[in-house]
Amino acid sequence: MRIRLRAKKLNRLRGFGYFNIIILTIFAVISIMPIVFIINNAFKPLSELFMFPPEFFVKNPTMQNFNNLISTMSDSLVPFSRYFFNSIVVTSISVALTVVFSSTAAFAFSKGNFPGKDMLFKLIVVSLMFSPAAVSITRYLVISKLGLINTYAALILPQLALPVGVFLIKQFMDQLPKELLEAAKIDGASTWTTFYKIVIPNVKIAIGTVMILAFQTVWMDSDSSALYMISEAKKTLPYFVTTLTSGLTNSVANQGASASAVLLLFLPNFIIFAIMQKSIMETMVNSGIK
Repeated sequence: MRIRLRAKKLNRLRGFGYFNIIILTIFAVISIMPIVFIINNAFKPLSELFMFPPEFFVKNPTMQNFNNLISTMSDSLVPFSRYFFNSIVVTSISVALTVVFSSTAAFAFSKGNFPGKDMLFKLIVVSLMFSPAAVSITRYLVISKLGLINTYAALILPQLALPVGVFLIKQFMDQLPKELLEAAKIDGASTWTTFYKIVIPNVKIAIGTVMILAFQTVWMDSDSSALYMISEAKKTLPYFVTTLTSGLTNSVANQGASASAVLLLFLPNFIIFAIMQKSIMETMVNSGIK
């Protein structure tokens, strides 16, 4: 009887495991469909881009969209390389400074002791609910009052406040035992030495995740160039992509070039995420985000 009961339990567990695999496979397929669509869209001829009802998969793949993109870039008043250079500079500086500010703020909230600490952290958590569009007017007013319109600082400074970065890194720092920091203090290590040589190496996974989130936010940002930049030579690559379909004529003729540009803009995000997805998953698990 016991053997039969155990066999039944094993069969139930196997059945439940198969059911989980099927469900997860369905969710995985649904999640990957937008990526497949972006790739297919880049190779569709104009006849398929404007087909109704629209087709998900490309039937007659073509490289003409990429040729049109190259032609559009060569006819642009500002060289494509300038937009690309601006994006690289702005993204690199923004990601580096975001990691510095997020990690130092998280260290203060996790291991520091100062008046209003709990209230300030609650405000950071509340700010996670606000989308960038909700604070765009406020950001513009601040940038304008500081006299930063048409400067690279206008593209960088608004990106440095990343509440989710502070939250994720703090969750990791909370798991570090106080005895470790106290031992470093007894050995004569200063607060900054403890932070850089002990705390940071133990939260590298969270920092890697914050770097990815910051990169995705800044790299795909086209609104900042439209709002804060006057000179075309200081605008970024995502803004250039949005201009490909601006105007009545370009909205039709440049759809193919726009689709190929979106794919090229998306690829760095996809590659970085694919390489560092393990860090992201571990961060989400250890931070309590399910």
